[in-house]
Amino acid sequence: MIAVLTEVFTEYGDRIAQALLETGYMVGWAILAAVVLGLPLGTLIYLTRRGGPLENRAVWALADLYVTVVRSFPFLLFVVFMIPVTRWVFGTTFGTTAASFPLAFVAVAIYARLVEQILLEVPSGIVRAAQAMGASTVQTVTRFLFVEARSGLVYALTSATISFVSYSTVLGVVGGGGVGDFALRYGYQEYQFALMYVTIVLIIACVLVLQAAGHMLSRTLDKR
Repeated sequence: MIAVLTEVFTEYGDRIAQALLETGYMVGWAILAAVVLGLPLGTLIYLTRRGGPLENRAVWALADLYVTVVRSFPFLLFVVFMIPVTRWVFGTTFGTTAASFPLAFVAVAIYARLVEQILLEVPSGIVRAAQAMGASTVQTVTRFLFVEARSGLVYALTSATISFVSYSTVLGVVGGGGVGDFALRYGYQEYQFALMYVTIVLIIACVLVLQAAGHMLSRTLDKR
C-alpha cells in the first residue's frame, strides 16, 4: 500500500496538488456566494413567509421559487443549461473560473433553504421580544435571530460545503478541472485504478477535515 502511494505521488504529485487547488478554488467561490447571497436570501424567505415579521406573498413566492427550482435541477443539466449565460459573462465555458459560476448559483439556493430551516427553529418568542424592545427588522435579524441561530448556521454551512465538494467533481465534465476531472482523466480513462482510488481517498479526507472543523466551530458557538 505504501509502495503504491509513493509511486502515485512521485509520478502525479504535482497534478494532484493542482487538482486540489482547483477544487478548493471552486468550493471557495461557492462558499462565498452562499454566505454573501444565500444567507440574505434565506433570511428574506423566512421574514416574508406567511405569518413572518415582513409577510409579503409576492416576494416570498419569487424567492422560494428560485430556491426550489435550482435545488431540484439535476446539477449536470443545470451546468449545461447555464452554458449560454456563462459564455456571456466570461467569454468561455471552460476553465475553473467559468465552472465556478453555475456552482455559485446552486450554492446560493442550497444554503438559502438551510438558512430558512435553521431560522424557523428559533423560538418565536425571540422575535416577539425583539419587537417588544423596539428593535428594527435589521436589528432583530442581526442581534437576535443570527445570534440565536449562529451555531446552526455554521453547521448548515458545513453540510452545504460538503455538497459543494461533491458537485465540484462534476464540473470536470465541462472543463472545470479539479479532483473529479483528475480522477476520471488520469485514473478511470487510463485504467490507473490505484490513482483513482487514491484520489477518492483524498476527497474523503478533505470532507472529513471540513466536517470536523465545522462541527468544532458550531459547538464553540453554541451557548445553550
